[in-house]
Amino acid sequence: MMKPMINNRRQFLISGAALTAFSQARILGANDRVRIGAIGTGGRMRGLLDCLNRIGGNDIVAVCDVYEPRRQEVRQKLAPAATEYLDYRQLLERNDIDAVVIASPDHWHVPMTVEAVKTGKDVYLEKPVTHALEEGPVLVKAVRDSGRIVQVGTQQRSWEHFRTAVDFVSGGKLGKVTLIRTYWFQNYLRSSNAQIDTAKLDWKRWLGSAPDQPFDINRFTTWRWYWDFGGGALTDLFSHWVDVVHWAMNSDTPQVAQTMANRYAFDWECPDTIQASFQYPNFLTIYDGTMVASLEDGGLIFRGSGGEMRLDRARLTVYPEPDRPFGPSRLPEPSIDIASQEDGTIAHLRNFLDCVRSRKEPNAPIEAGVAAARAAHLGNLAFKSGARVSWPIANQTDLWAQSAPKQHAFVGTLRTADTSL
Repeated sequence: MMKPMINNRRQFLISGAALTAFSQARILGANDRVRIGAIGTGGRMRGLLDCLNRIGGNDIVAVCDVYEPRRQEVRQKLAPAATEYLDYRQLLERNDIDAVVIASPDHWHVPMTVEAVKTGKDVYLEKPVTHALEEGPVLVKAVRDSGRIVQVGTQQRSWEHFRTAVDFVSGGKLGKVTLIRTYWFQNYLRSSNAQIDTAKLDWKRWLGSAPDQPFDINRFTTWRWYWDFGGGALTDLFSHWVDVVHWAMNSDTPQVAQTMANRYAFDWECPDTIQASFQYPNFLTIYDGTMVASLEDGGLIFRGSGGEMRLDRARLTVYPEPDRPFGPSRLPEPSIDIASQEDGTIAHLRNFLDCVRSRKEPNAPIEAGVAAARAAHLGNLAFKSGARVSWPIANQTDLWAQSAPKQHAFVGTLRTADTSL
């Protein structure tokens, strides 16, 4: 039986990406060193490259950033043998690079990843993997059609005590869980003011598909808090925790989202103080946080009929539910108390390198990353619209108008058949 002709340019090009990736990919043995390119050399990338150096078994051969001092500093301190690039596409053209680590601003995540897998590169992609709801299905299709390994940077999925916590929940050891609180507190009032040499920054290239606008130091240094480039606390912080919720509860799509938030301390576009709630079929998840106080940092609390589990990056603690309808005001002695033994980022990058060699599915697949980002985007949409938002949303045109009124050029191409994908 003849296969149907591919009569759509999007189908043709995305299908062709798998052939291109296969033809350019280097086959690695179990002991081969993985050759890595780094795209976006800000603070998060510096941490990732430090972890890669500590793990070993890899060579950082290329670094790319549109800001020269940052690019040079990373090369000198963490990758002295690497070649520097201003344009990430030149890095991707190299056939001797096996994988790339992407830690760019959010609005670059999808175009960079799509281009990377199309050129045969495996990808470690920081969260959130998408900057808009519409990007999710396109990203998943591009990754799966390419056959490349893509690990989402939700490192909790490789962190041993988080894996133990998920086993507790899925194994019913907390009883019936109906409420999960997530939270994160940081103090941006204590952040230092960066100095930027604009003569050494390619601002137009940094903007990419975002609307053209004059250089603004706050948008460059705190881009997560401006809608053109990030999505505030929900995409930056909550996306980590909601991924753990999805994983533990085996349910990855909220039915309803609502958000109350405001800007009380900063002149950002995104709110600095927020409370959001998400209704799933069998439980509720809430998130609260502020960027003016850092005590407690971030974590999750699972409330079940058999016990309460408190979970953060330092430890896992389970408290038994008392044998009466009304409990004491103070927590009892924990029945389980497990401290973290290793930085989860190291374990997560190690899993990524192992999968690059073995071609096995990584701990944090692209679908999980898209689901976590989707929940965050829905919370932001609820904030912007001032209303409860249900999923799925029947009128996608209205959804797009509300969630991203300044439509990015790259995402706009995804809505037509004539796409560069």
